[in-house]
Amino acid sequence: MALELAATGVCTLLASVSMTGVIRWFALSHGLIDVPNERSSHRTPTPRGGGASIVVSTTVALGVLSWLRAVPAELVIALSGGGMAVAVVGLLDDQQRVSAPLRFVVHVMAAVWAVAWLGGLPPVRVGDNLITFGWPGYPLAVLGIVWVLNLFNFMDGIDGIAASEGTFVAWTGAMLGPGQSSGVAAAGLILGAACLGFLPWNWKPARIFMGDVASGYVGYVIAVLALAAAQHDPVALWVWLILGATFFVDATVTLLRRLRRREHVSQAHRTHAYQWLARRWGSHAKVTSAAMLINVLWLLPCAICAVRWPELAGEALICALVPLVLLASAISGRREASDVRTPVAPNGRR
Repeated sequence: MALELAATGVCTLLASVSMTGVIRWFALSHGLIDVPNERSSHRTPTPRGGGASIVVSTTVALGVLSWLRAVPAELVIALSGGGMAVAVVGLLDDQQRVSAPLRFVVHVMAAVWAVAWLGGLPPVRVGDNLITFGWPGYPLAVLGIVWVLNLFNFMDGIDGIAASEGTFVAWTGAMLGPGQSSGVAAAGLILGAACLGFLPWNWKPARIFMGDVASGYVGYVIAVLALAAAQHDPVALWVWLILGATFFVDATVTLLRRLRRREHVSQAHRTHAYQWLARRWGSHAKVTSAAMLINVLWLLPCAICAVRWPELAGEALICALVPLVLLASAISGRREASDVRTPVAPNGRR
C-alpha cells in the first residue's frame, strides 16, 4: 500500500504541474486575466483560476485512494462533495462577481455536508479530560469549516503563500500521526502534492494565480481533514490548529480589527499582516519564505510537543498562538486610507 500511495502522490504532483500550464494557456487565450488595481499586490496583468488544477488532481487522486481502500469512502465523499461545491462557486466568482450571501450559503451547505458524513465535532482533550460537545458540536464544526475555507481565501493575496501553506499544513498534519487510521494521512499527502505541483507556477513572479476556485477548496479540505483526524484522536484538532496558526492568526486578527473599526468585512483590502510586510519589504518571496520559516521553526515544534505530551496540547496551542497574535497586531496596526474611500473593482482581492 505504501508503494501505491507514493505513486499516487507523485502522479498527483505531476498532474497538478502540467494541468496548471494548460489552464494558463487557456486563460491567456480567452482573456481570463487579473488586471491590477489600487488594491492589488501585483503590478502585471496575470491569468487567474490556476488552482483548478489542485481541485481536479486532488479529487481524482482521492477517488483512486478510495478504490485502493487507503481512504474511507465516507471521508472521500465528505471531501469531494462539499469541496466541489466550494470550488464551483469560487470558479464562478473568479469569472464574474458572485454575491457574498450566495457564497456564504454554498459554504455553509458544503460544511453541513462534511459534518453530516463525519458525525459532528468529536470530543476534544483538555489536560487529562475529554470535553464532549453533544449537539452544539454540529454547528460549531460547521462554523469552523466555513471560517477555515474563507480565511484561506483571504490569505491568498501574494505569490506562493497559499500553495506553500497548503503544502505545509497538509503534509505535516499527515506525518505527525493524529488520526492516521482514518485515512487522513493519505488524503493529506495528496492535497500537499497537488499544492506543491501548483507552486512553481505561482512563485514570485507568479505566472498564474490560484483564484477562489482553489483557495477556498484547500481551506475546506484542510478543515475537514482536521475534523476527521479528531474523530480518532482527541488531540488532533489542537495539532492541526497549531500547524495552520500563521493563517488563522493573521486572518482572525485582521477581521476583528476591521469589525472594531466598522469597516465592510466583505470589501477587498490590503491590511493583512502579510500584505503590509510585502509592501514594506518590497518582495512577495521574502514574506512567503518568512511565513514558512515560522511554520517550520516555531509551529512544527509546538505541534510535535502537542503530539508527544497530549495532556499539554492546549498549552502548546496557546504557546504557538500568543507570539503570532502580538506579531500580527504590531505589523498591521494602521488603517489604510484607501480602504474607506476607494471603490473596489470586481474580484480585486489582490
